[in-house]
Amino acid sequence: MKISALIFGYNDYSAQIAKNVLHKYQDISIFKLDSDEKKADLEDYNIETFDLSDEWTDLSENHDIKNSVAFCVLEDDAENIFLTISLRAAFEDLTIIALSKNKESANKLSMAGANKVIPLVQTTASMICDMLDKPIVTEVLHSILYEQSDLKVAQIEIKSDACFNNKFPSDIEWSREHGIIVLSVLHEDGNSEFIFSSKAKHHEIKIGDVFVVVGYETDIQEFEKLIGGDACV
Repeated sequence: MKISALIFGYNDYSAQIAKNVLHKYQDISIFKLDSDEKKADLEDYNIETFDLSDEWTDLSENHDIKNSVAFCVLEDDAENIFLTISLRAAFEDLTIIALSKNKESANKLSMAGANKVIPLVQTTASMICDMLDKPIVTEVLHSILYEQSDLKVAQIEIKSDACFNNKFPSDIEWSREHGIIVLSVLHEDGNSEFIFSSKAKHHEIKIGDVFVVVGYETDIQEFEKLIGGDACV
């Protein structure tokens, strides 16, 4: 069966999604607004234009909607919600995966008709884009996007480091001890490091560091309580 990916959005995250679904979908189309400027890393894909006021006649004529997955990744939350509503109203059987920047927009996207909503704060999304060539990150995102998974992505600031006892990230078995996977650490100076890089492995965990983690919501909440942090899921 021929499956198509329809990616609505013309930005860095669209490029990373397209790059990482090549193995899953035979056809990939990226949809841009007329106002979007050209992006070199997207020029190799099939690019189509759309308007938020479209009635989607061309879309249904050019694509097999029942065998397609739509990714709604517009940078403006309000536009992304409107897009989701419009697509759902036009195509009852279309599978829609939408990305949001926070829980509020995630709830609205679910109500708008998205089959799956991935809440990602902007800084977290940026970090993940930088790390997508790492196998563990690709595997985790694949589980979140395509499987019936309750996994969440969150970033949590460390406000208490007592439980770490001056340990380094490489000294901790995150999954066994806390039920989470730590992807990246953002230091107070603004620099971010992939958790398995040599620099991050030897960076002593300190108050003010921000972890980007993947896990089930209950485990993330327990970890948040442990370090006295604030989680943005």
